Parts: sequence; structure tokens; C-alpha cells
Amino acid sequence: MTTFVLVHGGWGGGWEWTPVARRLRQRGHQVFTPTLTGLGERAHLCPSEVTLSDHIQDVVAVFEFEELSDVVLCGHSYSGMVVTGVADRIPERIQLLAYLDAFAPNDGESLYDQEPDFTDALLQVARERGDNRTPIPEELLPPEQARDETIARYVDRLRPQSANTFTEPVRLSGAIDQVPRAYVLCTGYEDSVMGRYGERARAEGWLYRELETEHDLQLFDPDGTVDVLDDLAKVAV
Repeated sequence: MTTFVLVHGGWGGGWEWTPVARRLRQRGHQVFTPTLTGLGERAHLCPSEVTLSDHIQDVVAVFEFEELSDVVLCGHSYSGMVVTGVADRIPERIQLLAYLDAFAPNDGESLYDQEPDFTDALLQVARERGDNRTPIPEELLPPEQARDETIARYVDRLRPQSANTFTEPVRLSGAIDQVPRAYVLCTGYEDSVMGRYGERARAEGWLYRELETEHDLQLFDPDGTVDVLDDLAKVAV
């Protein structure tokens, strides 16, 4: 049995991992799917003031209160920022740090530093709204004509996210270097910005896997996602 902590990406919530978590539990694994402050069922909690540090602490607290160790910690998309900070804080509790088509920052980098044009657009929307929050951009959503009931319900549950989470840099002590890392690159969509992180993973000798699906792998290919996570858990032992 492996213990997984699966951290959702921007604008989402722990709810989006439920189908994958159910399948992993059926295979005998223990799974935790925290929701980050200001999002999902926690969208009412200081949504305009939340920072990246708050999201890092959200996940660290799960480890502390659930008394977790030997964990495969997974971050999807934006939450590559989050799990990087978590792994640097509590490296002794993590068996493997897995980036699922996710940003993989270095010390001192924010999401803005990695994707300035994209983040500038988000910040502009937050300023126009006047509440320091930005909804997910339309270009990141499946076209309406391509949305079945499952995808439509997924989109309906996305919530605006604090701009602070995109501009705060992650601060690393170097403790993360003790933690084995893996990268899962999704190859089933065009114009991916994640390819360079896959290249970094291979160059630095991380475990590396590819999954031919859309960026939201847990939505578009839950079975394939479970298979690749199960495989990483076996290799990480």
C-alpha cells in the first residue's frame, strides 16, 4: 500500500480527484485530496487574500494532522508550485514528489516568473474585477460544444483564484534536494508550456512518464492517471 496526497491545480478543488482517488483505493492505496484555501468547498475562506504560502501550509497541515509519512506527493498544474514548497518544508515525510503536467519552480520563482505573459493577463482581470481574484481564462476550458455532462459539471465547480498565489515566489532552503522526483508529461494536447519541465526532469534524472491525454489528466483519462500513479508508487519503493 502507498499513501498518496493529490493536490489539485488552479481554480479547482479536491473534488476533481475523487474518481482517481476511488480507483486508487480500490487498488489498496491510501489517498488524501485536500482542497486549497479559497477554492472548491473552501471558496468562502479569505478568497482575495490567499497566498502561495497559505496553499503550501494547507498541504503541510494535512501531513501533520493525519500523521503522514512515506507519501507520494503529487501536484497538478499550478500546484507544482505548492508541492515544491511542501517538499522543501517536510522532505523527511515524502517518498516521491510527482509533478503531474505541472510547473516545477526553482528557488525564488513565482508562476509570474515562469509565465509572465499568461500571468499578466490574469492580473489584469483581477484588477478589473476589483477583488484581487481571477477566474480561469476561457482559453483553458474545453469548448462548450465539446463539453459532455461530466466536463460541464467540472467547469461549473471551478472558482476564481487569488492573484497573490500567482505572484508570490516559492522560497526553498535546498532540503527538497533530498526528495526523489518524478514528472508525468501529458502529450495529448497542443501548445503545452509544460514540455520544458519534462525536459528538465529527464536532464536531471527524475523518474519520467508520458500520458497521451489532455492537461487535466484526472478528468480526461482517470484510468490512465491511476495506472501511471500506481506505476510510480511501485518504482519509488
